[in-house]
Amino acid sequence: MKRTLALLLALLLLGGCAKQEPPPSQSGPEEPPSQSGPEHPPSQSDPEHPPSQSDPEHPHASLRYKYSADFFDVFDTYTTVVGYAGSQEEFDSYVELIHGEMLRLHRLYDIYSDYPGITNLKTVNDSAGLAPVAVDAAIIDLLELAERAYEETGGAVNVAMGPVLRVWHEYREAGLADPEGARLPDMAELRAAAEHMAIENLIVDREAGTVLLREAGMSLDVGALAKGYAAQLAADRAREAGFTSFVLSAGGNVCAVGTPADGRDSWSVGIQSPDSAQDLLDTVYISDMSVVSSGDYQRYYTVEEVDYHHIIDPETLLPARRARAVTVLHPDSGQADLLSTAAYILPLEEAMALVEAHSAEGIWLLPDGSMRATEGYRAVSQMFGAD
Repeated sequence: MKRTLALLLALLLLGGCAKQEPPPSQSGPEEPPSQSGPEHPPSQSDPEHPPSQSDPEHPHASLRYKYSADFFDVFDTYTTVVGYAGSQEEFDSYVELIHGEMLRLHRLYDIYSDYPGITNLKTVNDSAGLAPVAVDAAIIDLLELAERAYEETGGAVNVAMGPVLRVWHEYREAGLADPEGARLPDMAELRAAAEHMAIENLIVDREAGTVLLREAGMSLDVGALAKGYAAQLAADRAREAGFTSFVLSAGGNVCAVGTPADGRDSWSVGIQSPDSAQDLLDTVYISDMSVVSSGDYQRYYTVEEVDYHHIIDPETLLPARRARAVTVLHPDSGQADLLSTAAYILPLEEAMALVEAHSAEGIWLLPDGSMRATEGYRAVSQMFGAD
């Protein structure tokens, strides 16, 4: 749970604060989250702070109040929606749409659980070396993106790394359950798993609607991009349905749609310091943009006083160590998600070139405490003078 909360706090929505105001502490969204359960996402309204627009021709004129909702049953993380709508009922309908889409995709992309009547990535993994598996188009779409990501990142993002990531996952879970007995996987075990991570043996057939893992022992792990990709699809569906002023934060993957309907021209998003869940590294001001962070403070365990996090370098088969934290800004959350992973793994100059080649922006906190940022990031960063 500590690691999940660290991920949640990595990018905190500060949507109710004007740029000039200092960001609140990272104890949660502005409105305290309800604990009534995920089946029916709760929501809260803020009728004392309606948008300032009185002109009926203003694009946000009908969005009178700010509401929030949260749920905790998708992608193993805490998800918050904060946005403006004309009524509680209207807001709830948008949240239901977002929640339903993310739950659908969570089940399709799940590699650990089976669901009645659903063929998902666990089904694909279980069929490795056997026969093609007929899958939903959403799986085809995600895996085609993953194949492109492998080529564009020089292999830094490889969804066929499942066997290696599973080894680390098992040792991490064991170490969290028994900290005194925590240990590292043997390199021989990791190398044996790596023999089954060739992405060339992933066959995605869009025309047939099937996925084949040609080699027994293969398995897919889409953790580097699935949550951001799903968040973007859900946000797009809500926007198409008429929800035009909101932020969706899925455990730190933040999608900001439109601008706040209170007259401000951007949303404020706080970026967690890797040294403390209570402190901010920076605040960025964005609209129609996604913000995703990767870092060594998320999902880790400790062996002999050394922390080992979950972002594994495919070259070394060990946790990447070239940065403490990376944050990427891109209009598409799926792209931001995979780019933040690649930018964390790759050498700094390669990482910066990759991010800029994809019309993204980013900041790197390096192991020695220094920082590097793209010009576009600096332009929206409080740390670098944006206001």
